Amino acid sequence: MPAFFLKRAFQALIAIIGVMTLIFFLQRLAGDPVLLLVPENATKADIEALRASLGFDRPLSVQYLEYMGALLTFDFGRSYVQNVPVWTLIASRLPYTLMLAGGALVVAFGVGIPLGVAMAVRRGSADAKAMMGVVLAGQSMPTFWSAILMIMVFAVWLGWLPPSGARDWPSIIMPSIALGLLSMATFARVSRTAVLDELEKDYVRTGHAKGLPMIRIVMRHLLRNAAIPVVTVAALEIANLLAGAVIVETVFAWPGLGQLTVQAINARDFMLVQGVVLLGAITAIVLNLVADLLYSIIDPRIRIEGSA
Repeated sequence: MPAFFLKRAFQALIAIIGVMTLIFFLQRLAGDPVLLLVPENATKADIEALRASLGFDRPLSVQYLEYMGALLTFDFGRSYVQNVPVWTLIASRLPYTLMLAGGALVVAFGVGIPLGVAMAVRRGSADAKAMMGVVLAGQSMPTFWSAILMIMVFAVWLGWLPPSGARDWPSIIMPSIALGLLSMATFARVSRTAVLDELEKDYVRTGHAKGLPMIRIVMRHLLRNAAIPVVTVAALEIANLLAGAVIVETVFAWPGLGQLTVQAINARDFMLVQGVVLLGAITAIVLNLVADLLYSIIDPRIRIEGSA
């Protein structure tokens, strides 16, 4: 187990370094932020002075080495536009994004997996067909469209929920559903397929022959064997939730990292964009590392084969 973990951790470290490098160089292709920071009547001397004060006059290799060295000490730099430490801005918005992602995960896991299991167990029935219709609807609707539709129905027409902002707990209901709807459909389809595969196995037939009720076969034996594809999708979907939060937070004016990212991109705030994107990339890589470790816990054969 330690060798398996160290191998996966080393691969994750290499991926993080690669992401840090890509973020640095790709950001430099977006344009010169100095031109956005100087006033309209600034002279060429003023522009060059500001460029020197921000360090953009130095060779790109020097900037890169300083950037990597600062990240090793968890220094994300300062926002060029707001003149505030990047981590301070991220920390002020991170709780809202975590709250939104948590609500979306409740929708995705709490609805998607039971729905998928039920569709598999009751396959061919009218109930299963109706549930599949719900899944297809959730999968086919773009996030921004479902968000706008919910605002029109539940905020404008019915007046049940606030249309935007993060004033109180009802404010998170619509953003969580809009963000988690696509992931819910994905979990439902994957868990349905995994359970259908397991239902054809001999141990399920043996359980039926012994007179065990289906609910006991599913809960005691089948779900663990069907968990690996669900865990694989979970690692990817959690990362997708963080990416999808950009759209949802923009539509609902939710003050999270997604909204902060859009503002930073529009202002060409290099350091802030780098910090937010790097945090998201590291989160995705760590989630995949956790998924690899969960594989080895759920099915020890994966650990044995991976170390061979």
